[in-house]
Amino acid sequence: MAFFPGFVLETVTLPQGPVRLRRGGSGPALLLLHGHPRTHTTWWQVAPLLADRFTVVCPDLPGFGDSYQPRDLKGSSKRAKAAALVALMDALGHDRFAVAGHDRGSYTAFRLAMDHPDRVTSLTIIDGVPIIEALERADWRFARDWFHWFFFAQSDKAIAAVTGAPDLWYPLDAATLGPENHADAMRATRDPRVVAGMLADYRAGIEIDHLDDAADRDAGRRIACPVRVLWSLDDDMERLYGDPLQVWRPWVAGPLDGFGIQSGHHVAEAAPQPLAAAIR
Repeated sequence: MAFFPGFVLETVTLPQGPVRLRRGGSGPALLLLHGHPRTHTTWWQVAPLLADRFTVVCPDLPGFGDSYQPRDLKGSSKRAKAAALVALMDALGHDRFAVAGHDRGSYTAFRLAMDHPDRVTSLTIIDGVPIIEALERADWRFARDWFHWFFFAQSDKAIAAVTGAPDLWYPLDAATLGPENHADAMRATRDPRVVAGMLADYRAGIEIDHLDDAADRDAGRRIACPVRVLWSLDDDMERLYGDPLQVWRPWVAGPLDGFGIQSGHHVAEAAPQPLAAAIR
């Protein structure tokens, strides 16, 4: 498959800094947000499958890839990133848009739908639950398998460990990722500046984002738009949370559905056609 056929690679400069993205297709806008430790190129097989129906926008999240590095921890919060992405869509001329987010991108996608209900038409969550739900439900299995959440939040120690042994922390297989996607991910994950930005996303989750989630829950705020929750059957979402839809139900006022996809965690690379169909 060709690499983003018909898409343009561009950089949009916001007040917060530059955001690198690929954009293609036609129709209503769809914003695709990648996870850790990827860049927007993880969508290289998914985005073209959606371009006949949507204007697809695939940015590097702030702190990731070639997008700007937030100036402080508050800038790494999902609320700040969501605001930046609203500004991005404004700059591209999209008043309203659908959003789909995977892994760390799912937290910014959630915050977009929660903070900007007048802008987001639908939300697709892939391999994620609200950060406060993950933290409050954490048990020994979470500590064993997701310890990196807490280690990455110890910024200086984590940056030293990851940059000292990137092949150990971020093993990347070109055959699985595809050559161009692999090259982009390698460049990002071997750049100490980008590593610091990616790990700050975790620290913000531990120090800031769960407080924003708690405030929403306490105030009874819920997502108004339709929500679809997807999860990788070969990952550990069901083992940790049972039915992920039951975790999401209290957070959603509008329609909610979802299902598992036969795939490992990086579903955009492992099962692009089922994922694209589910997003459509």
